[in-house]
Amino acid sequence: MSEPTSPPVAEKRDHSYSYHGITISDPYHWLKDQSYPTVDDEDVLTYVKAENAWFETRMKGQQPLVDELFEEMKARIKEDESTVPQKDGDWLYWSEFEEGAEYRKYYRRPVSGGDAQLILDENELAEGHEYFRLGAFSVSKNGRYLAYSSDTDGSERFTARIKDLETGELLPDTIPGTLTGLTWVMDDTAIVYGLANEQWRVHDATLHVLGTPVSEDVELYRESDNDGFRVSAGLTAQEDWLVIAVGDNETSEVRLVRADDPTGEQILVSPRLKGREYDVDVRDGVLYVHTNDDHVNFRLATASLEAPGEWTTLIEGSDEFYLDGFELFKDFYVTQGRLRGLDQVQLRSYEDASDMTPIAFSEASYTAGLSNNPEYDMQKLRLSYESMVTPDSVFDYHVATGELELLKQQEIPSGYDADLYQVERIEVAARDGTMVPVSIVSRKDREQGGPLHLYAYGAYGFAYPPNFSTTRLSLVDRGFAYAIAHVRGGDDLGRNWYLQGKLNERTNTFNDFVDVAKGLIDKGYTTKGRITASGGSAGGELMGVVLNTDPDLWGAVVAHVPFVDVLNTMLDKDLPLTPGEWPEWGNPIESKQAFAYILSYSPYDQVIAQDYPPLLVTAGLNDPRVTYWEPAKWVAKLREYKTDENELLLKTNMGAGHGGKSGRFASIYEVAEEYAFILWQMGLSE
Repeated sequence: MSEPTSPPVAEKRDHSYSYHGITISDPYHWLKDQSYPTVDDEDVLTYVKAENAWFETRMKGQQPLVDELFEEMKARIKEDESTVPQKDGDWLYWSEFEEGAEYRKYYRRPVSGGDAQLILDENELAEGHEYFRLGAFSVSKNGRYLAYSSDTDGSERFTARIKDLETGELLPDTIPGTLTGLTWVMDDTAIVYGLANEQWRVHDATLHVLGTPVSEDVELYRESDNDGFRVSAGLTAQEDWLVIAVGDNETSEVRLVRADDPTGEQILVSPRLKGREYDVDVRDGVLYVHTNDDHVNFRLATASLEAPGEWTTLIEGSDEFYLDGFELFKDFYVTQGRLRGLDQVQLRSYEDASDMTPIAFSEASYTAGLSNNPEYDMQKLRLSYESMVTPDSVFDYHVATGELELLKQQEIPSGYDADLYQVERIEVAARDGTMVPVSIVSRKDREQGGPLHLYAYGAYGFAYPPNFSTTRLSLVDRGFAYAIAHVRGGDDLGRNWYLQGKLNERTNTFNDFVDVAKGLIDKGYTTKGRITASGGSAGGELMGVVLNTDPDLWGAVVAHVPFVDVLNTMLDKDLPLTPGEWPEWGNPIESKQAFAYILSYSPYDQVIAQDYPPLLVTAGLNDPRVTYWEPAKWVAKLREYKTDENELLLKTNMGAGHGGKSGRFASIYEVAEEYAFILWQMGLSE
C-alpha cells in the first residue's frame, strides 16, 4: 500500500440539530457510528485508518528519535521490579515485573515462613490480546480464593473469575460485564459485584454465591435513577458491614447491611439531598461520616447505627484544611487532605479528636498519602511519597515512635542524580486576580527562557499531583522546564477551587491555563511560542479551548483522548457518561443558558478560520469515556478551517480505550512518540 501524499479530507454531510431555538450545523456527525459501541461503518473505519496512515507517514522521518526516546525511557525502568511485601492475615503479598515483561505477576508467601506462591500472572492472561487490563483483585479473608476481573479490549467491561489458591484451579464461576470491585461476604462464600449497563453505568449491587449459576445471583440493590447515579460496594474497616454507596458527581447516599447476612435488612444512613456528599465507615458500632453538609471543605461526624442520620461533629470543616478522606484503624484513625495545596496525613486519637499528629514532609512540593494498609490493627502505616525530583518512595510510619522508615525508592538503572534538578512552586495571577499555583521542575543548568512544557487537567475535583516521572526527564534533560498548572476545576486548594471551575464557572479553568502560560513568560521562564502544552480527556478539552482562544502562545500541543465535542456529548443522554456528567458541565437539553454557555467554549464548535499551532491528537476506538468520534470530528473540522501549514496528526488506537495501549513498554512508546512530535515541532529533534 502506497504512502499518502496529503492528509485525509473528511466528507461533509448535511446534518443539523436545534435546541432552544438555536440550530447547529454538524457536517461531520456521520463519523459517529450509529451502531456504537460496535464500530463497523466502513466509511468511518476508512477515515480513521486514513488518519492513522497519515500519522505514520508524517512521523516516519522521526522514527530514529522515537526509538532513541523509547530506549532512553526504557533504560530508566528497572525491568525486574517488585513491590514491597505487605502483610494481610497469614500471608505477605507483593507483585513483580520480570525482565522484558509487559505485565505483572502477583505472589504471596506465609508470614510464618515458606516458599513464594504465584497467585496470578497478568502476562499469561494478556497472551493473544492486543490490550489487557486487570480490574478488581481481591483475596478472600481466609486466604483461599482470589476474585479478579480483566478487560481485553479497552471497553471497560470486565470479566470476573474466581481462583482457588490452594489448588491453582479456576472455579467455573464466570461473571461477564462487571465494572466494580469484587467484595467478599458471607464468610468468603460469596462476592458482591456490579454490572456495566448499556451506558457503561453500574446500577446494581449483586450477590454471587460461589458454585451457583450466575442466573441465580441476587440483586441486593438497584438504583432507580437512571440519569447518572452509580452504585459501588465495599466493606467497613472491621469488615463486618457491607457498604452500598450510590452517587453522582455531587450527591451521595449510603446503605449498610451485615456482611455475614447481605440479603438481610439494610440501614439507610441518610436519604440523598442534592449537592450533599457523604461517605461512611463503622467502628465498634459507631458510624463515622465524612460530609460537606455544613462546610464546603467537609467535616467528620459520628452517629449511632440506631439513628444513623443524626450526625454529631467530630472535626469541624475548615477554610484552611481540606479534609478529603479518612481511614479507621484499631487504635487510631487517619485524616487526609490538603493544606495550602500540599498533601497532609494526620493521625488522630479516638478519645480526643484534637489530639492530632501530622506526618511531616520536607519538600516544597510533593504528593503523599496512605498506601496499602489492608489490616484493621496496623502499628506501622504504609505510606507513598514522591515529588517532581524524588522518585516514588515507600515508607513505613511507626505509630509508636513517629519514625518514618524508607523501605524502597524507585530505582533508575540508567542513573539519576537528583542534585541536577530543582523544583519550584510559584503562583501566577489569573486575569480575575486569583493566584494559581504552578509546580515546575527543571535542570539547574537550564538556559533561562528556554522551552517549557505546560500540563494541566482541571476537572472533577482531581488535584493533579506534582509527582515524579521517568519519561518526563527526556524533555527536562533536553532543556525544557516542565510545569504543572494547578488550575481551578481540580481541588488542589480545596473544594471551592473545584467549584470555581465547573458548570457556569468552567471558563476559569481555561483562563487560568492561558494566564499561567503568559505569567511564565513574564517571569522569564520561557518566551512566546516556546511553550508546548498537553492534556488528556477533560485536560484534552482544555487543550482544545486554548488552541481556539490563544493559538499563537503554543509551539506545539498534544491532546490525548480529548473531550472536545462537549455540546453534542452533553446533548446525548444515551451516551455512557452523559447523565452523570450534567452536574459537572450542565444540562443543555433542559437549560438554554447551559446550552449557550457550553456552546461558547466547546472546542469543536468554536473552531474558526485562523492559524493553529502544530497539533497531535490521540484517540481509542473502544474508549467509552471520550468516544473516538470526538477527536475524529475535531480533527476533520480543523483540517477544513485552519489557515496554516502546521502539522495536524490524529492517531487512533484500534484495539484500546481511554488509557491508550496497555503494558508498561507499549505505553511508554506512545510517550516517546508524543515527545518526538514536540521536539520535532520545536526544531529540537536533531
